[in-house]
Parts: sequence; C-alpha cells; structure tokens
Amino acid sequence: MAEKYCFSKTLKGRDLENVIELVKEGLKTEGFGVVSDIDLSETLKNKIDVDFKPYRILGACNPHYVHKALLCEDKLGVFLPCNVIVEEHEPGVIEVSAVDPVASMVAVENGSLQTVASEIRDKLASFIGRL
Repeated sequence: MAEKYCFSKTLKGRDLENVIELVKEGLKTEGFGVVSDIDLSETLKNKIDVDFKPYRILGACNPHYVHKALLCEDKLGVFLPCNVIVEEHEPGVIEVSAVDPVASMVAVENGSLQTVASEIRDKLASFIGRL
C-alpha cells in the first residue's frame, strides 16, 4: 500500500552508506542541504537497549523555500525540516522515503503556504524518482 504522506523508492543491491551519500547529493541537486542526521537504530540501542534495523533520518532544508514558507506562517518551524528516511529492510534492500509537505501542511489553513508546499513536494518527488 502506498503511503499518502511520503514518497518512497526501494533500491536493491546497494550499500546503506553509499545510498545515504547518494541521497545527500540528490537533495543538493534540488537545492536542499542536510541539516540533521539521526541514526535512529543507534539511538534506540543507546537509550532503551533495543536492536532495530539500520534507519537514518536526514533533515533536509531548502533555505529559499523555508524563508518563503515562514513568511506565510511564522510558526511553521514546528514542521521543519523536511525529513527523508533511509532504512535497510535487509542487506542490500534499502528504502528511501521523503515526506510529502502538502500532506503535513493539511492542518494549516493558508492557501499561500499550500502553494509553497506543492513546490517543495514537486522537488522531493523528483528527487525520489531519480534515485
């Protein structure tokens, strides 16, 4: 079942760290930088001693669009950055997913913001499609 809040693509025969670098470079081509990198599997192991599949959360930010969005809604920072996850389901099977900003902005009733979110969605969907 396709998720309605993100775009995903599964890559096979790839190394996790290589895919993470591929994702970072792909985001750059769309004007995004990675402002945070959370190794969730490491965090879960350290905090609650749980083993979890390799799972990284990359916080992607496009300064141009952040500024544009904040001019529409100054509390929008609660939704930022745009998260992209890289998870290894099994060795060599890695899924990359990016948030759909339009879906996450549904609660914010602001037509101008929806326009910005749509532009960001197009960039993230394009990036995922090129992987």
